[in-house]
Amino acid sequence: VSCHATKPNMLNVHLVPHTHDDVGWLKTVDQYYYGDRNDIQHAGVQYILDSVVDQLLKNPDRRFIYVETAFFYRWWKQQSSSMQQTVKQLVNEGRLEFVNGGWCMSDEATTHYSAVIDQMTMGLRFLNETFGPCGRPRVAWHIDPFGHAREHASMFAQMGYDGFFFGRLDYQDRARRMVKREQELLWRASNSLTPPMADLFTGILPNGYNPPEGFCWDQSCDDPPIRDDPDLEDYNVDDVVKRFLTIANSQAMVYKTNHIIMTMGSDFQYENANLWYKNLDKLIRYVNGQQANGSKVNVLYSTPSCYLQELHRANLTWALKTDDFFPYADDAHDFWTGYFTSRPALKRYERISNSNLQTCNQLEILGGPVSRKGYLFMLSLSEKAMAVAQHHDAVSGTEKQHVANDYARRLANGWQHCQVLVSNSLTALSGSSAKRIYCDNLNISVCPLTESSKKFSVNVYNPLARPVAWPVRLPVNGTSYVVSDAEGKSVVPVSTSTRDVRRNRGFAVNELLFQVQAPPLGFTTYSVSLLQDGPPPASTQHRTPTAIQNKVLLQYNASDGNNKESNQPSGAYIFRPNSSTPFIISKTAKTESIQTPVVQEVRQWFAPWVSQVVRLYGDSRALELEWTVGPLPIDDDLGKEVITRLDTSIKTSEYFYTDSNGREMLQRKKDFRPTWNLSQSEPIAGNYYPINSRAFIKDDVDQLTVVTDRSQGGGSLQNGSLEIMLHRRLLYDDVRGVGEPLNESSGVFPEGLVVRGCLRLSLDRPPSAADAHRPLAQQVVLQPHSIFSGLQAALPPAVHLLTLTQWDKDSVLLRLEHQFQSQESKVNSHPVTVNLSLLSLNLGVLFNFITFKEKDKRTLKNDRTVRGKAKMTTKVLKKMAKTL
Repeated sequence: VSCHATKPNMLNVHLVPHTHDDVGWLKTVDQYYYGDRNDIQHAGVQYILDSVVDQLLKNPDRRFIYVETAFFYRWWKQQSSSMQQTVKQLVNEGRLEFVNGGWCMSDEATTHYSAVIDQMTMGLRFLNETFGPCGRPRVAWHIDPFGHAREHASMFAQMGYDGFFFGRLDYQDRARRMVKREQELLWRASNSLTPPMADLFTGILPNGYNPPEGFCWDQSCDDPPIRDDPDLEDYNVDDVVKRFLTIANSQAMVYKTNHIIMTMGSDFQYENANLWYKNLDKLIRYVNGQQANGSKVNVLYSTPSCYLQELHRANLTWALKTDDFFPYADDAHDFWTGYFTSRPALKRYERISNSNLQTCNQLEILGGPVSRKGYLFMLSLSEKAMAVAQHHDAVSGTEKQHVANDYARRLANGWQHCQVLVSNSLTALSGSSAKRIYCDNLNISVCPLTESSKKFSVNVYNPLARPVAWPVRLPVNGTSYVVSDAEGKSVVPVSTSTRDVRRNRGFAVNELLFQVQAPPLGFTTYSVSLLQDGPPPASTQHRTPTAIQNKVLLQYNASDGNNKESNQPSGAYIFRPNSSTPFIISKTAKTESIQTPVVQEVRQWFAPWVSQVVRLYGDSRALELEWTVGPLPIDDDLGKEVITRLDTSIKTSEYFYTDSNGREMLQRKKDFRPTWNLSQSEPIAGNYYPINSRAFIKDDVDQLTVVTDRSQGGGSLQNGSLEIMLHRRLLYDDVRGVGEPLNESSGVFPEGLVVRGCLRLSLDRPPSAADAHRPLAQQVVLQPHSIFSGLQAALPPAVHLLTLTQWDKDSVLLRLEHQFQSQESKVNSHPVTVNLSLLSLNLGVLFNFITFKEKDKRTLKNDRTVRGKAKMTTKVLKKMAKTL
């Protein structure tokens, strides 16, 4: 009903009016919505929606698509009931169509799949509850992200989308696809799910997401309008029609059917929608008027779903793709692989915030109504902050500095809100109303409570559905402590690098270490008492500076754009080192070692601005590399990009493996693309890939796996080697729109940002390596924040509790997933049957999932997620309230 009729014997040109509204980039989310700070960029989303709705009402033929629910949600709340009814009518008639529908258009390289699912759920839920079936997006629309992940396509397919459209792919790949007419394809986005479960029709748009050259009629454009009065001197209809027909026929030559799509809009356009629609109406009328003269071109207002419907009706066989679209380059020396690492502190904060949010969601349910104290959605601030952070100019690190600060502020505000709920829940579950302090700076040994108290308690919560062992490190000033129920404890001195990085924010001289055993979905409390005060323990063993040669921490100097091959500099998006060989930061390292029953550490200082701790806890098989980098020196007027490189004797044959958004693993090969012949022009940047949670190299004997604590870029540039970029500081803008260099500083570090992180390394035999590294990766994503248990029994090792959150007043949302790929593990890559009755929560009452749509027992197959809503009966709610 909503799609205009096409003509079977003509070239049908589908004009798609749209706007691309970044949820923060050059301006903050608020500034973009209100139209504030137009001195930075002229953009006001509220006016776009006002104007588009007004213009759609003037001509029932017109169409418009909208994408970013974060903005539409704000606008909708401010409308009168009559305007809301008008918009509902436009949606019901298909004249206003939502595409994608997530809270934002997420980045695809630096986002974790769990956070993507959450932000998509937020947006789609609002559209469904507001507009019903007619508001459901049928098409995924990622026109701006800088490369495309296979896991995103897999998720979109499993969410029920009919197709996926995007604008950016490697310039060599596009050239080949244009020749072969393979710009529309079938993406088989999982090697675990049985086709067509993860199959998704995918279309590559012809002009990125812009209109054809010469046909932009926004107030931000300079193209001439259609002047159609023949009595006036500047009449140009004939010229417009001729140019349009030439472009349309040329585009048709590189697509497969007699249908082509044109995106008529761009960034923050349609603020004055009359300009666009007045000219589009004329374009359609005058081009179609040529059909009477024998023209075979038919132009119509359309939407992506209407266009996709026609492609399906063509009943053709499409090219098949099974890998992904990384890395992305738009020219020979312009690889967009720098943003895999840009703003590493923000990337880490986003990952921590995701863990915090999942913990809060779970404790809201475990604690019951008392955890909310009458407020149903206490977590909305945190949820919205996390959803906005998934935007392709947020966690990606490609925004202006003041916008990055705004994202971080939102995440911090969300966590402050969340802390109230956690405290309420723990009070309800433990019966203790003691004041709880949250120490958010333990990574730099800062916690005023533990530094100054002789006696305190520690609550540790485990958000995973299986028990975990986890080391706790607390800043203290004593040398001997009693820790109740801890399996081993020790006190070690705070390192020099930690004292340097925390500056005046703490005064602890020691760290108290102990191992906790955290039950599934549960918390436990450890009591800590001081036995002896005094100086740092004398357990340090100093070694000569030449004992350890620096083979792992190196740096690339960035291109400044001044060379004969290209004037492209490194920047927030682009990685372009000025040499194919990294520089050794220091040939020697000052070292000291510490050995206690709990931990063994080797502390290394390579330079005043770079240090590392090699750490092994107890019986753990995972080795920690804790790195501290910054401020990166720029005295030589060159930007720096610091890497850690792991060199091994593993015979990799130039292959290595990276994860896709934290889920399935993909095989990579140096200087190779699976579906096209690569002409490699940047041997370093052109071999970098996103590492969201883990990467590995292997041969028949050994597998080295690295689990990251944030999204980072990396590659294998030599056999047996794996390198990961840790931090980057650049002095030039890379001319991709952000308009400022990636030169971060802060109030604490005005001379340049210092960043600390941790890599976890494990060495296993390939058949069993996945059994270790996949659970470890989930443990790093959802860290214990542990004796109460939230489950009657732990879930099987192959099953991950992805989501447990309040849905509405009477129900919760539960997602379980099989987290292993097909043939990844001999033990765990098999279907698993889960008895849902085991998920009854031990709250003193039986919290039954009695209205699950799934059966009581559900079999999960490889990499498949099961979602269900479980309702609490009134009887159970009353009993719960009475018990609590």
